[in-house]
Amino acid sequence: MATDRSATAPTVYRDYSTARPGFFFGLTGWQLAAVTTGILPALWQVSAGAWASAGTWLAVWAVLAVLVVTPVRGRSATGWLVASLAHAAGRRFGWSRFTAHASTGQVSDLGVPDLPGVLAAITVHDAPPGGPAGRRVALVQHHAARTWAVVAAVVHPGIGMSEPAERDRYGAGLTGLLDAAGAADLVQEIQVMVRTVPEDGAERDAWTARHRTPAAPATPRAVNDELQAMLTSAAVRTETFVTALVPEARLGRPAREAGGGLEGRARVLAGVMAEVEAHLRGGLGASDVAWLTSPELAAACRTGFAPGDRAGIVDALTAHRSGSPGVAEVPWTLAGPSGADPAVRHYSHDAWNSVSATLALPVQGAVMGALAPVLVPGAGERRSLLVAYPIVPTRVAGRQTASSEWSADMAEGLRARAGMRQSARSAHETARVRGLDAGRARGHALTRPYAVVTVTSAKTARIAEHGRRLDASIRAAGFAPLRLDLSQDTAFAAATIPLGVSLTWGRS
Repeated sequence: MATDRSATAPTVYRDYSTARPGFFFGLTGWQLAAVTTGILPALWQVSAGAWASAGTWLAVWAVLAVLVVTPVRGRSATGWLVASLAHAAGRRFGWSRFTAHASTGQVSDLGVPDLPGVLAAITVHDAPPGGPAGRRVALVQHHAARTWAVVAAVVHPGIGMSEPAERDRYGAGLTGLLDAAGAADLVQEIQVMVRTVPEDGAERDAWTARHRTPAAPATPRAVNDELQAMLTSAAVRTETFVTALVPEARLGRPAREAGGGLEGRARVLAGVMAEVEAHLRGGLGASDVAWLTSPELAAACRTGFAPGDRAGIVDALTAHRSGSPGVAEVPWTLAGPSGADPAVRHYSHDAWNSVSATLALPVQGAVMGALAPVLVPGAGERRSLLVAYPIVPTRVAGRQTASSEWSADMAEGLRARAGMRQSARSAHETARVRGLDAGRARGHALTRPYAVVTVTSAKTARIAEHGRRLDASIRAAGFAPLRLDLSQDTAFAAATIPLGVSLTWGRS
């Protein structure tokens, strides 16, 4: 990655370009072909002298051009029309509304996930025991997307107080992780999810209950209680998850060589976990990496849908460790919401509402650590951030790089023939596209990163106000927010639930 370095200046990353650069005047190849083909009937009628018919065809062509070319909040007009019709039909016939089986008393197997939307096709398997503790890591299989995922809970010291040189090392560590994943040609996507919520003090309450004695003096007890109440209200709890996503198309053959079936896939994924963990603990500086078991992943899923349930889960685990009878684990049937309903601009689940937005990378570059304001939760809200790195396969990366360079050269030649001056932004984008091939020659993987941020608040609060605060914090971080209207349920699942939901399914 290209960087600006000085003794005290922050590291700025700007070695990125658009995934599909415009072929001519910002139009992609299929857009240019559609607009050019659409005007041919009007030109034919003009050549025949049928002016009335030519006017009609010209009006049709104008409508076609608007639908194909005009962008509306990140989508084409055609995309908005199709999405709006699908969303309206889903709400009208009740297809998009989710009701859990447990809320109707129809639970048959507590181990089967009962989740809404894109999570409905997920099955969670237990891998064979491994490691010194014999942990059975959860293997998440998504049948619709034909992918497998493994999730790790990561503890990292953060970069808030680190020096520029240390941040550079972390950036190089992330590059090394992505390059290793691209070289193996097995991992399709690396996802980093961070969830922040005001501290509930559950662990502190449990520790105090275990260590406080009845004979303790009243004054220290009162001082400790006041400090706990004050610090808990000012503290923020952070959870970090790293997910490795492997498609079945790449996993099938190595799994057959490793014995086939679930055990063969578990052996191949164990190698993926070992390699990812080595990079997380090494170059990325993680102090602890724990691959989640099925009960741990179910608890993380439940607290994703209902942040207020975490204190009760911690109390149940504490009581279980002390020998008290009872159920300490969250069954997969109860890991999701009792009901969910996606609206146009927010997602409703249980007693909570959520708003999701994606981030557009700034032209001038992104400062490492600039997303910190986005993760600061306000009163009564939870913030969640997903930064995903889809890794383009080597053969596809070469083809896309060559196509991007050809499009940039063609656009530059057409502008030169038309006598048009190339803007500084266009010239900078062309230079970035041409630099991708040099990066690939040095062994770097080609990735198309994206980020999604979600804010969650109780239904007693106005979710529109929390969404406005989220947009303001994104702008304060130097990015442009784009509300993911009509797809809030999918965006919420991707940014908040660590089950490997990708927004690039169906694309390389």
